[in-house]
Amino acid sequence: MINWDEFEHIHVIQKLKSIISQWWDIETVFTDEQGNLRGFKREKHVFNNTAVRPILTRDKGVESLAEFVKTTIEELRRVDNKHVVKKWDAAGFDAAVFPIILDGEFMGSVVALGFFKDGVTPERTAELKSCLSAFGANASELEQASTNIRSLKEDERNFFTELVDLVGQEVVTLHTEITSRETRISELNKELGIRYKYDSMIGKSKPMQDVYTLLDKIKNSESTVLIQGDNGTGKELIAKAIHYNSPRKDRAFVSQNCSAFNENLLDSELFGHVKGSFTGAIKDKKGLFEIADKGTFFLDEIGDTSPSMQVKLLRVIQEGTFLPVGATETRKVDVRILAATNRDLKDMVEKGTFREDLYYRINVINIRVPPLRDRKEDIPLLVEHFLEAAGQEKNQKKKIMTKRALEKIYDFPWPGNIRELQNEIERLVVLAGEEQKLTADMLSPRILDFGEKNKIQGARVHGKLKDALEELEREMIKEGLRRTGWNKSKLAKELGISRAGLIMKVEKYGLDKRKLLK
Repeated sequence: MINWDEFEHIHVIQKLKSIISQWWDIETVFTDEQGNLRGFKREKHVFNNTAVRPILTRDKGVESLAEFVKTTIEELRRVDNKHVVKKWDAAGFDAAVFPIILDGEFMGSVVALGFFKDGVTPERTAELKSCLSAFGANASELEQASTNIRSLKEDERNFFTELVDLVGQEVVTLHTEITSRETRISELNKELGIRYKYDSMIGKSKPMQDVYTLLDKIKNSESTVLIQGDNGTGKELIAKAIHYNSPRKDRAFVSQNCSAFNENLLDSELFGHVKGSFTGAIKDKKGLFEIADKGTFFLDEIGDTSPSMQVKLLRVIQEGTFLPVGATETRKVDVRILAATNRDLKDMVEKGTFREDLYYRINVINIRVPPLRDRKEDIPLLVEHFLEAAGQEKNQKKKIMTKRALEKIYDFPWPGNIRELQNEIERLVVLAGEEQKLTADMLSPRILDFGEKNKIQGARVHGKLKDALEELEREMIKEGLRRTGWNKSKLAKELGISRAGLIMKVEKYGLDKRKLLK
């Protein structure tokens, strides 16, 4: 089944319908296979066509449209045409009906209403007034309709039918894409051979499967590990997974963010101090390295350490020895080191801000945590997980997210990664209150604004129609290339054209990846 309400909000469809309205004052609506209006809110709809308004605002007119569309689709079935442009006798004006066909079945139609295809004549105008009057139109409505109705010029008809046909194609493409996405998620959930959880980590995407595979390989190792990735990607979760799947799992797991203290405090925190070593040192204190003895020590944000601290860390990693603040005798520990950073340590080594010997000592095994923007197929799983967790925490039924809201979340780049996504879901659940459904309008403004800013900006409504169509085509391809990561095969399938045809258009419009990424 097609979710008509959802497609009314798709930007490309809105833009195509807007162009048709602005160029010819023609209304475009969706109907189901029975001709009934779908995705149409009479009380909210803004009519641009004064001949259509008196009909679609009245029950009698809506029923008449359903009969007209149903009869027209039956005619199209018999003659096997893609569309028809003909007179709607009951309304007195012409209409274009384009069937929407999915898997060989008529699922509905796109109907463009309120024009004369063969010119405005006194006879047609008089007939229009008579028909609208029969639907109950008042004198003012009749005058506006007869004055404003337009005709399609002969050289415009092909462009008009192409645009209306594009609306139908977008519905088919988007419906297929959403269905395919839902099917894929369902299939992934059923797969037994591929995990979507590794301890507390969640993800079925290829990048996460690669991480899981690497974790399996190193779980019995004692080597130091460097975990690199953006903030909010879950580096500490990976460190815990390494520890709790290692031979040291029954020993301590100690974690310290190296950017949380200044150098002196960090020195005392990591290595401890002896009584009297500085003001306030009223007794001996064990450092975290001692506490982590025989276990695992996770040094987060190691890239933020000072050169002198890097020397001390190198010594304890290489020799297992350190000197507490104020002490005169070294102490020895057996600790496995896991380090993490969101900084480019290799670049820091080249600039002289990070010791090369320490870099190579901690980078024996390197794990790169993929940012959320590179593993978007995991977003539905993460959303479900956070909704489930929020429901359990608040002892309430798990809330449901609408497809449109999930689509907005899917399209957002999530610079704060999983932590930002988790915070957004928590915010939604709190603000929803007693509401069970989480809708798109509940999302944070930054997510809604991002969608608007990255949509195809206003198409021209003046000048040559051919230029306007090419401009729209260029923007659709440009946006599609970025969205699919320059996967031309995938985008060609979405757009309903051949890959060779897409490549030609990419060259025509100068949409080379290197140029766009400059």
